[in-house]
Amino acid sequence: MAETPSQDTAGKSTNGAKVRVRRIHRRDVNRVWEFLKHVFRDVNKDTVEYQRPRSKKRFLEVYEEEGVEQLLFELEKSTIDGKPSKESTIVGYAECAFEIVGSDSWMNQRYFDNREMRPLFVEELAVHPGVQGVGVGSFMLEQVEHIARLRGCTHLVLEVAENNANALKFYRARSFHKLDAAIFMAKKIANESALLPPRRLKKRPPPSPPGQLGRASGTPPSVDVRRRRPQ
Repeated sequence: MAETPSQDTAGKSTNGAKVRVRRIHRRDVNRVWEFLKHVFRDVNKDTVEYQRPRSKKRFLEVYEEEGVEQLLFELEKSTIDGKPSKESTIVGYAECAFEIVGSDSWMNQRYFDNREMRPLFVEELAVHPGVQGVGVGSFMLEQVEHIARLRGCTHLVLEVAENNANALKFYRARSFHKLDAAIFMAKKIANESALLPPRRLKKRPPPSPPGQLGRASGTPPSVDVRRRRPQ
């Protein structure tokens, strides 16, 4: 399994490097999956919904689906720090669909139909933490928007966690706005446990002295009542 480049390695690799985009191939699936886990590792610790496919099985299913674009953004091998490298470095991954995909999606197609919107749904837009701020994200978004124009789409639609401040700042600076007021809400319910609390056991009474068994409880001492044989 290929390792995802560290943040420091990816950051140093951008000096004078070129980023190229291509469609994902089956041989890339394992590398991209590891890349996504690395990118969303910290975000997923504090969000209700996973910000990436929840399982590798689902990720493989997406690869087989029709109408889904999966794009890989890599630093070209020959331009990494001016030295040749054995393998190109993944710095971004974009996934978009021309219709709502997945049986567990909460998207409502009627919402867009009633507003005469033909959206391109951006399912993933992941940038390696080590190359943020050098133009990779802008290039990725420009590529996705280019696809949308070619296919006659009128909007880019995506979901972003409200606690992902960097992503919100990025999208708002590029004219994205909030579509709906829906947010996750929760209320703590004060209830009782179904199990009773621990209970302290009674102390065992002290044992009676020898020959006086049972006297402590008010019962007479035991008496031999066996009938004696006549002399």
